[in-house]
Amino acid sequence: MHSGHRPRRRTARRWWTAALAALALPLTMLGTGSTPAQAAALQCSVDYKTNDWGAGFTAELTLTNHGTDAIDGWTLAYSYVGNQKLTNGWNGTWSQSGPNVTVKNASYNARIAAGAAVSTGGQFTYSGSNAAPTDFAVNGTSCAGAHRPPITVLTSPEAGAVYSRGEAVPLAATAAAADGATISKVEFYDDATLLGTDTSSPYTYSASGLTVGSHSLVAKAYDSMGASADSTPVGVTVAAGPTVVASPGQLGVQQGESGTYEVKLSEQPTANVTVTTSRASGNTGLTLTGGASLTFTPSNWDTAQRVTVSADASGSGSAVFESTAPGLGKAAVTVTQLAAAKDYDARFLELYGKITDPANGYFSPEGIPYHS
Repeated sequence: MHSGHRPRRRTARRWWTAALAALALPLTMLGTGSTPAQAAALQCSVDYKTNDWGAGFTAELTLTNHGTDAIDGWTLAYSYVGNQKLTNGWNGTWSQSGPNVTVKNASYNARIAAGAAVSTGGQFTYSGSNAAPTDFAVNGTSCAGAHRPPITVLTSPEAGAVYSRGEAVPLAATAAAADGATISKVEFYDDATLLGTDTSSPYTYSASGLTVGSHSLVAKAYDSMGASADSTPVGVTVAAGPTVVASPGQLGVQQGESGTYEVKLSEQPTANVTVTTSRASGNTGLTLTGGASLTFTPSNWDTAQRVTVSADASGSGSAVFESTAPGLGKAAVTVTQLAAAKDYDARFLELYGKITDPANGYFSPEGIPYHS
């Protein structure tokens, strides 16, 4: 019977031993001056890139964890100095209060391992200037080590330029690095196809052999810290031969109002050229009221002249206006008649025309987006 009590004594003895050890631990720590281990301080950087079309832009932010511990759950905060307004966001929950923007992680990208990165993006509207934010914070900690990507501008060719088949297209770009970095190289692209690379300033490349049609050209700069950035795309056209050039390709005109588009030649003629414009098809409520016959000389061939289209008070729908000249390829513009009160539609069509104009390098003439 005595044997039945021994296990209880051993169990009680073990419990008291464990309790005393637990109590002794904080006393030992106080006696030695040591403190419990703490997580390493958050270390991060944020790269901020935009695709800006003048009245709006998308912003891509890449958050990199430079610390030794994973980041489990993150909230990114920054602010603008202009009137940028959030439209929507992705890869996180976006919100805005005044100039202050906050992004909270999505469920699938909450954890950022040490040395890893996540990307999130948003779309904004604005007017005036669009200065990039300079201060970012993650979970309340400033990302003071944020490295800004280089700035790249494609300075040649000119947007909307037209070249003849076989003619070399001169590409040139400027690039500047930030935060003490240097530019390591600039790549030149036709949509997603690499045309050439230059590793020293001035950054240039002569592109020959481009196919007949529209092309979206981009310069991409890389810096010594591994960051990169694209220029705004520039749209050019390679024609099978001399052609008439019209811009924009889409035009909206409200009822009772008039609108204009511009016409010029793709290359210098040897003698005067008369460009004739007329409605080829569509809405008869749209009529040509100016620029039906324009004369271009060997000295003013690349100076744009205007064609004016007027809308009657009640019509609707679209019409195609064609500009032609003997021996030259023709140009076509689609004009849409809008209700008199639909200012929003007119503004939308204006912006749509700018974005889809091949000269801006975002869409092909068939409406297919480049760089997608």
